[in-house]
Amino acid sequence: MQESTARESAQAGKQSMFRVLLNKEQLVFSSAHFITFAGDICECLHGHNYGLRAEVCGSLDENRYVIDFIAFRDALAEIVRQLDHHMLIALNHPLITVEVQESEVVVRFKQKRWVFPKEDCMLLPIVNTTAEEIAGWIAERIRTKLYPTIGDRLDWIEIGVDENNGQWGYCRLPWAAD
Repeated sequence: MQESTARESAQAGKQSMFRVLLNKEQLVFSSAHFITFAGDICECLHGHNYGLRAEVCGSLDENRYVIDFIAFRDALAEIVRQLDHHMLIALNHPLITVEVQESEVVVRFKQKRWVFPKEDCMLLPIVNTTAEEIAGWIAERIRTKLYPTIGDRLDWIEIGVDENNGQWGYCRLPWAAD
C-alpha cells in the first residue's frame, strides 16, 4: 500500500507544472527611448516609468522550489539598475545609425540627430526599443545569468515590461538556449 502511494505521488509530481512569478514594486526603472513604426516613421524622444514582472516554469528541485526567489529577484534587480535613468538605444535597426565616441553617443534616423553622454546610454542589441523587445533582452540576460546554477530544469522564462500603467509587452523564451 505504501509503495503504491509513493509511486502515485512521484507520478503526480512529474505531471505537475510549477511556476514562480515575481511582480515586485521595486522592479521598476525610468528610461527614455523612441521607437520607429510603419517602416520609416520615428516617434519623438520620450520616457516611461517601466514596470517589470518575471515568471519561470519548471520542475521542483531538491529544496522543493522552482527557483530561489532571492536569486531570481536579485538578478532582475541588477538589470533594472542597468536600465534605470538611461537612454535606451537599439543597435540593430536598419535605419538607425549609432556612433559611439569617446564620451558621447551620436544617434541618427533620417534627418533626426541626437547626441547623448555615453554614460547615460544603454546600448541594446535589439531592433527597436519596444516593450516586447526590451522584455526579450531581459529574458535572455536572466537566462544567461542563472542557467549555470539552475541548469536545464526549467521549461521557460517569461518577462513582461509595462511601459504605461497597463500596456505590457511580453516575451517567453525556452529556458534551454539553442
